[in-house]
Amino acid sequence: MSAEHILVVDDEPDIREIVREILTDEDYSVVVADNAESAREMRAKRDPDLVLLDIWMPGTDGISLLKEWHEEGLEVPVIMISGHGNVETAVEAVRHGAYDFLEKPLSTAKLLVTIERALLTRNLKRENKQLRSQLEPATTLVGSSSDLSSLRATIERVGPTESWALITGEPGSGKGVVASCLHLASNRRDNPFIHVSLGAVPADSLAVQLFGSEENGVVNPGYFDTARGGTLFLDAIGDTDLAIQGKLLSALEDGSYIRVGGQERVDIDVRVLCATNQNLAEAVAAGDFREDLYYRINALTVHVTPLREHVEDIPELVRFYVDLLVETDSLTYRQFSTGALNALRNHDWPGNVRELRNIVQRLLISNRSDDVDAMEVADALGAVARTDTRSFPKAVFEMPLRDARDEFEKSYLEHHLDKTSGNMTELASAVGLERTHLYRKLKGLGIDPKSRKAD
Repeated sequence: MSAEHILVVDDEPDIREIVREILTDEDYSVVVADNAESAREMRAKRDPDLVLLDIWMPGTDGISLLKEWHEEGLEVPVIMISGHGNVETAVEAVRHGAYDFLEKPLSTAKLLVTIERALLTRNLKRENKQLRSQLEPATTLVGSSSDLSSLRATIERVGPTESWALITGEPGSGKGVVASCLHLASNRRDNPFIHVSLGAVPADSLAVQLFGSEENGVVNPGYFDTARGGTLFLDAIGDTDLAIQGKLLSALEDGSYIRVGGQERVDIDVRVLCATNQNLAEAVAAGDFREDLYYRINALTVHVTPLREHVEDIPELVRFYVDLLVETDSLTYRQFSTGALNALRNHDWPGNVRELRNIVQRLLISNRSDDVDAMEVADALGAVARTDTRSFPKAVFEMPLRDARDEFEKSYLEHHLDKTSGNMTELASAVGLERTHLYRKLKGLGIDPKSRKAD
């Protein structure tokens, strides 16, 4: 794990160097700046995990810089330091987003304790936000349309059974939501729900990821182990190769598996749910998916309809995402006018509910006024359409399917890197991948997120 990165901003050279030495000895990564302009440059090169910011500096003072960064949405803790501090200054600093206020001469013990607490608070907030982002749609089916009512009825009927289910639907339509709802409707609800995006795991390590491994008596658990007693959700099942399909089929039919490098069989105690945006029957006919596995996982089929087929749910979805993003991302609340909602209803939503969430987020971030009107929605949808329009060379269509898919995934991820300005947390949320899998996918496709962030 890399050292946490701290930016120290102070116009006194002795203070800067002493603090740098203290923090470096504590294994922090430290950079220093002597004024606001230098601090801006340091932050542009690399976002810090924490800032120590002097209040009294020539030119732009610390309070002004804090206000500037707070308005820009800086989410890292800022600890203000000053030799001329008073209660009013401390209150003003905290009001503008400072985590705490320390007076010079700095006490090393107090400095380190304050930094440790600030970073712990930061980490807890990030973890909570990430968990909420992952769970946010996972337990909520929003909408009152006949399609949603029928889907809820299916979940109520299928959820309590132990039957495996295949969840089908277009990308972004909410298959993960349905899987989580099925888990919560089951008798396994108090046990783990493990979501595995199979398309994001390299084929050569997928067996280890799923079944775990053993070496010299040491067991490294896989997803079947960590999901024990609960539900294992295998997303993008159609993206697996035939070899992995065979291993999956063998484990599911036998009700047990052998860890990679192990000798003894391990009983399966999970309910398996699968999802795909492909037509697996056609994949079976083309020889790309095993027929026996298809029938094994397809005991029950739950289909999630695309958003364009239940646009009457859009007002409810918009209200849900506005409330959610205001709470979790600290965005400013905005009211969507009737014209704005009609404009959203008239869109065809190729990205489905996931695309709608991103549009709502974009409109909240823009924060032009208290209300979102139809013109602003049209501008936002037009910007998405322009950035989404990618003309692939004809040569792509002559490639083998796997190579062509790599080309698309590269364009897709580069597009979302541009939209999120290289923010890996936002990127992982937008594309629906765990960060570990996302980094692996980017590396495999030759994409450097750091360079994109710098751009």
